[in-house]
Amino acid sequence: MPELGDETTAPQERTVIDAAADLLQTLVDWLRQEAEAVVREKIVLPIQRLGLTVASASAAAGLAFLGIGFISVGLFMVLGDAIGYSYALLVIGGVLVIGAVVFTAIKMRLMQK
Repeated sequence: MPELGDETTAPQERTVIDAAADLLQTLVDWLRQEAEAVVREKIVLPIQRLGLTVASASAAAGLAFLGIGFISVGLFMVLGDAIGYSYALLVIGGVLVIGAVVFTAIKMRLMQK
């Protein structure tokens, strides 16, 4: 039986320590990889999709507002020739305000559900 000071026990102890360290390092690497995958799947990808949605909605809203502006100017010119420019402004402004009220009412109703 080897004694404590014997050199034959040192390589075996070193091997067990190395194996334990390798196992611990493998565990840490695996946990890091799993945490990275979870963060990518649960946080990064939804934020990317949200960003694309917000950008698309902003572009669509900007184009819609620009279109509404051109349509309003066109209607103003047509109505201005037909009924006078003062009344044309009142009609177009009234239609836009009524449209805003309708959209606000619809939005509030959807928010309450």
